[in-house]
Amino acid sequence: METITDTLLERINHYVEERFAPLDPVLARNLAAAESAGLPQINVSAAQGKLLYLLTKLAGAKRVLEIGTLGGFSTTWLARALPARGRVVTLDVNPAHASVAKRSLEGAASGVSIDIRVGDAAESLEHMITQREDPFDVVFIDADKVRYVVYLDLALKLSHPGTLILADNVIRHGLVMDGATTDENARAAQAYNNTIASHPQLESIVLPILRDTVDGLAISIVRQGS
Repeated sequence: METITDTLLERINHYVEERFAPLDPVLARNLAAAESAGLPQINVSAAQGKLLYLLTKLAGAKRVLEIGTLGGFSTTWLARALPARGRVVTLDVNPAHASVAKRSLEGAASGVSIDIRVGDAAESLEHMITQREDPFDVVFIDADKVRYVVYLDLALKLSHPGTLILADNVIRHGLVMDGATTDENARAAQAYNNTIASHPQLESIVLPILRDTVDGLAISIVRQGS
């Protein structure tokens, strides 16, 4: 058995993507557009995109909330999991990101409405709560890590029993296990993991995600009766 190395992690990720999540032209153009526009290359991997797609399908979702649009790569995977007349609301603070995503998302998911909202995500969520928007079936959190717990608290007010809440980057290549870490993103991930592990409204698990490093996807479901 091979020793676990960064090279092995990359090879495993490539193996999975090649067989289960090959990029079609729309997804490939999405990544190329983001790179050409100089967006940070922090999008989910194709394998993780496929996982988001499958989880959203399994949830029978019709309405999805995404916190953190970037170039719209994960948005495309989420939107494709929805039935006709499904809806994705995706939030990003950066107008440049939203502009790239808007172009990339045109025609990305037939029959699905994709609503990109620009502004501070917490303020957008608070506005949605005030406006009594319909609850979402799936929430995907992948924005500034230090406010993950804030986003969770607000997202719960836009959820219903059975809503699936997903959060990316919660292992940080093992830094979350270091109680003395000074890395603010790792500390934020620790806080998020501790919150969902003991939250009375949630049942949760963290699934390790392999890429060139080890990260994790937090998976929570809102309890019945919440």
